[in-house]
Amino acid sequence: MANRTRDPAQIRRGSGVTMAEVGRLAGVSQVTVSRALSSPSKVSPETLQRIQDAIARTGFVPNAVAGALASSKSNLIAALVPSVTNIVYSSMLHAFSDIMWEHGYQIMLSETGFDLDREEKAIATHLSRRPDAILLTGVRHSAGARRMLLNAGIPVVEIWDISDTPIDCCVGFSHVDAGHAAADFAFNAGYRIAATITAGDERAVRRRDAFLARFAKRGGSIAGGIDYTTSATLGLGRQALSSLLDRGLQPGTLLFCSSDQFAQGVLIEAQARGLKVPQDVAVIGFGDQEFAALMEPALTSIRIDRQVLGQVAARALVERFAASTDLQAVHDVGFELVPRSST
Repeated sequence: MANRTRDPAQIRRGSGVTMAEVGRLAGVSQVTVSRALSSPSKVSPETLQRIQDAIARTGFVPNAVAGALASSKSNLIAALVPSVTNIVYSSMLHAFSDIMWEHGYQIMLSETGFDLDREEKAIATHLSRRPDAILLTGVRHSAGARRMLLNAGIPVVEIWDISDTPIDCCVGFSHVDAGHAAADFAFNAGYRIAATITAGDERAVRRRDAFLARFAKRGGSIAGGIDYTTSATLGLGRQALSSLLDRGLQPGTLLFCSSDQFAQGVLIEAQARGLKVPQDVAVIGFGDQEFAALMEPALTSIRIDRQVLGQVAARALVERFAASTDLQAVHDVGFELVPRSST
């Protein structure tokens, strides 16, 4: 019985086209197709063109996982961030991706929120794809996640935080120092009453706790705060100021917000209620997003150079791929408190 092959017109993308079918369409063996994919220079130009034409007609995609198992290299970097829409993370990833792309790597991205269990499951899924390295947000992970990462035998870079004991290397800044800097600035600027608005992120909680401890130590009074279990939004910022005012927030109180989104909402709610900023309420944000300097009044915020953070993280991985000696484990990119009219 004659061998049957599927008509190319009947082979649709994603239907499981095999390397053998590509070979039959090109009139060559499966071995030749494999050789053309892995070492094109070892195949004649005419044969290579027929194989490329067959691939184009069928939509065949090589099995990268099988190739990675054979070569111990996938050219994939797994990146896990709390939010893919938040400019704080997306702008950092853009800078990170640009450098990894230059070195032949693609980014495989997942959104984890601030849920350690969700992060652990995402780590397991990504590691099953055999990435060459993994980028994580933060330095605090579940015990199971740490075990998987330590046993994976690949470079790991943790961003947006620093630790004396990173899994491999970390790139970020001290959230405790950022909280202290905000408290010192507020007290030195003459504020004696402070409250906080904080999102459900353990890094934000550390900044809040450091701010409150330093402000109280300097002699300031704490007027409570609003804590959310979710990410920051402008709407929640408005809601938070409304709640604090309902509780009897005193005029001249400074609000330390865990993100610029909260702070933006506070400023809008203050304007809607006819409050003067900074006389009736002063505001410090975090992240120094693009809109911070353009608001009226302009928002005082803590700036982290997201582009530098992404670039340093990428270069740390490139150094590890090159098996460099004396590799730096902790990269502190620092922060800057930018005073503006909201204080």
